[in-house]
Formats: sequence, C-alpha cells, structure tokens
Amino acid sequence: MASKTSSAKRKPEPASETSQSLAAQMAAFLKAGGEIQKIPNGVSGQTQGPSRQITISKK
Repeated sequence: MASKTSSAKRKPEPASETSQSLAAQMAAFLKAGGEIQKIPNGVSGQTQGPSRQITISKK
C-alpha cells in the first residue's frame, strides 16, 4: 500500500526551531557582508502598479 505523505498535512515547526533558523540565517547574512536597513513605518515596498487603496464616496 502506498503512503500518502504528499497529501497529508505536515506539522508546523516549533517556534523555537523557527527562531533559531532565522537567527542562523541572519548571522550568515551579516557575516557575508550584508547590511540590515531600518525602514520607517508607513513606507511601502510597492513601487509600481495601480493603488490598491479603496476609496468610498457618498453619491
């Protein structure tokens, strides 16, 4: 009988493992000469395309 591993839901990793993984990735990034930039609140990464802001007006 074939196993159904592809359709079965995987358990999410524990938060501690995820945090450790992110810390390791960040350390490797910084060690390779990467820089972390602080982006002010309200700045969007979207630079092209139409605005997705919804305008509601009374008619």
